[in-house]
Amino acid sequence: MIKKIITLAIILGISVTVIGLSLSSLNFEETIFEDYYSEENSLENDFLISPDVVMPTKVSRPGCDIEDVCYMPSEIVVEKGNSVTWLNEDSSFHSVTSGFYGEPSGLFDSGYLDPYEYYTLSFDKIGTYDYYCTLHPWMMAQVIVE
Repeated sequence: MIKKIITLAIILGISVTVIGLSLSSLNFEETIFEDYYSEENSLENDFLISPDVVMPTKVSRPGCDIEDVCYMPSEIVVEKGNSVTWLNEDSSFHSVTSGFYGEPSGLFDSGYLDPYEYYTLSFDKIGTYDYYCTLHPWMMAQVIVE
């Protein structure tokens, strides 16, 4: 009987310890999240790049083209000499490649952008620049340089 009580006490002690560690871990993650997304670390911070075009979450699945939200905005107008910065906010790799799927123009190519990776390109000639994602053929957009 004493062995059973001791065994139960040990199991209970281990369970309470595991639950306590789990709860403290959650609190730690919340603190990190709150610290990271505090006002000091917003995208307006001088140390972070403010994107002009965003690849939002879940655009690696077909369908974003129906609502024209694969690249947001899907059409951006900039002045000659200015640059455009893209940010991949999706959990999948993406690219910013000039031309159309199967017909790249060779003017620019970001290569594969990891999640939360930026790509910036300066546009020095007036024109319309179509681009797409090499991994997801439904993702298409344009940069218009005036």
